[in-house]
Amino acid sequence: MSALFGTYARSDLAFARGEGMRLYTGDGTEYLDFNSGIGVNALGHHDPHLLATLKEQAEKVWHVSNVFTVPEAETLAQRLVDATFADAVFFTNSGTEAVECAIKTARRYFYDKGEKDRYEIIAFTGSFHGRTLAAVAAGGNAAYTEGFGPVLEGFKHTAPGDLKAVEALIDDKTAAIMIEPVQGEGGVTAFPVEFLQGLRKLCDQHGLLLILDEVQCGYGRTGKFFAHEWAGITPDIMSVAKGIGGGFPLGACLATAEVAKAMVPGTHGSTYGGNPMACAVGNAVLDRVLEPGFLDHVEKMGQVLAWNLQQLVQRFPQYALEVRGKGLIAGVKITPPVRDFVARLRGHQLLAVAAGENVLRLLPPLIVTEADITEAMGKIADAFAELDKEAADKA
Repeated sequence: MSALFGTYARSDLAFARGEGMRLYTGDGTEYLDFNSGIGVNALGHHDPHLLATLKEQAEKVWHVSNVFTVPEAETLAQRLVDATFADAVFFTNSGTEAVECAIKTARRYFYDKGEKDRYEIIAFTGSFHGRTLAAVAAGGNAAYTEGFGPVLEGFKHTAPGDLKAVEALIDDKTAAIMIEPVQGEGGVTAFPVEFLQGLRKLCDQHGLLLILDEVQCGYGRTGKFFAHEWAGITPDIMSVAKGIGGGFPLGACLATAEVAKAMVPGTHGSTYGGNPMACAVGNAVLDRVLEPGFLDHVEKMGQVLAWNLQQLVQRFPQYALEVRGKGLIAGVKITPPVRDFVARLRGHQLLAVAAGENVLRLLPPLIVTEADITEAMGKIADAFAELDKEAADKA
């Protein structure tokens, strides 16, 4: 019996090493990784540049705390500012902490302006913003708040896609609208650019802040550096994590100068956030993601993956119903229970992820090739064919 908290429904699989798109168990069994640590391992496993950077930094300084200047953090923050809408960055250890910082920053912004009662955030059903008490309140999913006492107040929810419904929720307490441009956990739903543009317009009309949660869909995964770029909009605050550290715990909250100025000394903090190890690796990840041609490759592979998933829908309409997502955050709504099907795929040496609305979620490392996609589709097709055979045997 494990001594760990029983908070995860863990598979018995344990991996001894990884290489590119592959993970290997102790006995050498090879698995094709379309899970990538739930979107974290953006550059796959054992990337030489990340490995060399980590080793080099490990020989220097691991941790000093944020009472001192951390050159690696200063560099990474400036590079993120140069590449995005943002003027300032707060580093965290994870996505949920980045969301927590975004929520606090929005509330503090209006407090600082003398509008102390303006703290409510409009969020959307089907969203997932993390596991802290504020993040589960923002997500609004009862499955994640049940049993944890009073839910943090200050969040209103509506179904995504209806701008009039969003506007109807705005009142003199509303501070911000928060959304994932592509919902991951909730069912791999990519929202139309018109809806995202409409949210930006509502924020501008009513003096609200737009918070984007790009923890899963950002950092190149859709084929742009951040998913909101497809809509030609910019947020006021954005939470980032997963791909930013390529497997090393790192997250960030990005904001405009106008908003970030409210976060003065003493308003927020993190013991490990932005430490030298994390930010050295973060700089190495950024070296690769912003290389000329890298995002073009992701966009092309996203198109290849979507086309192949459409072929599966046509070939197995009894099991595959609908293709979802954008770029390399892709999904297909299936009829078999998705968690059972993810487990079945492990039997075919393919790693994938379950998502809400019974969607099979595919999050390959961004270095995936056409050959990898072809191989993965073959494994999914084999698993569907296996279901057909089992049904025939029972008949």
